[in-house]
Amino acid sequence: MKTQNIVTANKRLNISPIEEWPIYKQRPLVIAGPCSAESEEQVMRTAAGLAASGRVDLFRAGIWKPRTRPDQFEGVGSTGLGWLRKVREEYGLPVSVEVATEKHVYEALKHGLDAVWIGARTSVNPFALSEIAAALKGADIMVFIKNPINPDLELWIGAVERISKAGISRIAAIHRGFSSWEKSSFRNQPRWQIAIELRQRIPDMGLLCDPSHMGGDRSFIVDLSQKAMDLNYDGLMIESHIDPSTALSDKKQQVTPSELIEILDSLILRSPTTDDPEFLETIEDLRSQIDVYDNLLLDILESRMQVAETIGRFKKEHNITILQSVRWKEVMGNAVEKGVRKGLTPEFIHTILEAIHQESITHQMKVMKED
Repeated sequence: MKTQNIVTANKRLNISPIEEWPIYKQRPLVIAGPCSAESEEQVMRTAAGLAASGRVDLFRAGIWKPRTRPDQFEGVGSTGLGWLRKVREEYGLPVSVEVATEKHVYEALKHGLDAVWIGARTSVNPFALSEIAAALKGADIMVFIKNPINPDLELWIGAVERISKAGISRIAAIHRGFSSWEKSSFRNQPRWQIAIELRQRIPDMGLLCDPSHMGGDRSFIVDLSQKAMDLNYDGLMIESHIDPSTALSDKKQQVTPSELIEILDSLILRSPTTDDPEFLETIEDLRSQIDVYDNLLLDILESRMQVAETIGRFKKEHNITILQSVRWKEVMGNAVEKGVRKGLTPEFIHTILEAIHQESITHQMKVMKED
């Protein structure tokens, strides 16, 4: 099996391209199964529906389910591993489970599971990752790593590096969105740019999307899955339950096996490249226009920062604080109103202006420190 030597953060990783994995047949690679393994009957009926479709590459089910708050269903534990083995024996589906401790890893390896995934609450913890990596050392297994619950790219990359150092070459990332204090329709904010940056940093590592956790509601799965495909993700992890209405965890975000197939059938898969000369000529022209506008934006930002520095000096002369909350609220409100009229979303305006405002503060802080 070929592996790609990828240098990231001055560390060399041996990552096997996902297209070369034994479970990969076509894009999108599909991982599906219930949020939680609740009973042998529920697991087997769900697996039967998924296997019959011929569209699922890897069956998933959580058996250790520590919840955000206590006194909720927290999984069936190691008993569920036997059910997963039965899925593989009866339906020929490779099987996977989430691991959060070294004990989980040992149990998964003892039962011969094909893959494990590391959840968002675990990938955020370097201590837990180190223990899991040590337990995985030398194992012949596929490992999927979900993004940390916090929007921290370095933590995500660090998790990949720790698992790679354990001698695992079949590693892929799963983008499931990030926790946020901001109000949103989604359970977890996508923050697509973080996953895009991960792909730029580790270009040959597989990247999947988990629209179930990202949206938190089955109604979002189609749109989020399509966006992931349009961004050239390699696959999807979607939670599927034989009867979501009776699920003991996350019932709102699970779909039946037949609904999963409808979702997959609805996706439009576009090619990342083409040899069409007319397309290549046109896209090159349009990209040149984008480059012009990007350069204009940078020139405007440079001029804006120069004015911000002048304001900073004026504030310093008059012993005035840098942050003027009333003024900032007024600027943001006006910008959002104008931006919406121009077809821009309030979220985009907030993100852009907050970044510009922070950079302006940084420039004014430098001015304040001048002798």
